[in-house]
Amino acid sequence: MKNQEKIYKLSFPAVYPYYVEKAEKKGRSKDEVDEIICWLTGYSKKELQDILVGDMNFETFFRQAPQFNSNASKITGVICGYRVEEIEDEIVQKTRYLDKLIDELAKGKAMEKILRK
Repeated sequence: MKNQEKIYKLSFPAVYPYYVEKAEKKGRSKDEVDEIICWLTGYSKKELQDILVGDMNFETFFRQAPQFNSNASKITGVICGYRVEEIEDEIVQKTRYLDKLIDELAKGKAMEKILRK
């Protein structure tokens, strides 16, 4: 339960640079990270940029997401020792979905596979 609260309160704009750094270390781009985030949440690029200059936490980021992608349920596998498809807490699961997608990007997966096309 305590871990959940930590994730809820984490600042999305503070974590975002780590997503970008992880991708760029493996030769991927910030634009690809943004595309993944927008695909998953339904935020536009402009909305995402506005969020990144604020201090929105993960709970608010996912609760206010305009259109969480219906294909997110196709995201499966293990991240941080948990099977993402078995995580019961909605916010934690959505956070881990995003972690998993960024992982796939860093591992060199094609964008169409990452975006479950």
